[in-house]
Amino acid sequence: MGSPYAANAAEFLIRVLFGLYLLALMLRFLLGWSRADFYNPISQFLVRVTNPLLVPLRRVIPPLARIDLASVILLLGLSVLELWLVGLVRGIALAPAGLPVLALASLIDLGLHIYLVAILIQVILSWISPGAYSPITALLYSLNEPLLAPARRIVPPIGGLDLSPIVVLVLLQLTSMLLVAPLRDLGVGLAGG
Repeated sequence: MGSPYAANAAEFLIRVLFGLYLLALMLRFLLGWSRADFYNPISQFLVRVTNPLLVPLRRVIPPLARIDLASVILLLGLSVLELWLVGLVRGIALAPAGLPVLALASLIDLGLHIYLVAILIQVILSWISPGAYSPITALLYSLNEPLLAPARRIVPPIGGLDLSPIVVLVLLQLTSMLLVAPLRDLGVGLAGG
């Protein structure tokens, strides 16, 4: 690209468009994995947004137990494409060996951030309006319960205060430090960028 301003604008657009779609696709994957209610309006929105690319892949790639492999492959493919396009806009030639590793690190990081935000929102909602029902609270509980339930068994409520979100948030941060950061470093080393 000729001007650095145009390159910055192009990179911004690539990151926003891919980021929003990857977020929707990751949410759909995680909600499916946690067996959330797919008749929920938010779930239905995610299904409508992601179906055009996901349905053709599902015809070819079957699920593996509770894991929707078509979603995983689409997430990886789109993330690799995003990284390649950003490298192209920046004028950086990334080695193909590093792109899947960088994409995997980016997707794990996205999943961890989704859980961090979802747990924080759930905690805040439990303080503001405990027991209130809305489509978003139902999805948050469905999404977070596979992580919070084991933590509740390890750290039971103390004086009526549920400490499981703190335990899970600490574990999510540790996972980011011990898994995502080394993966990202490995990917950068392989990509040469």
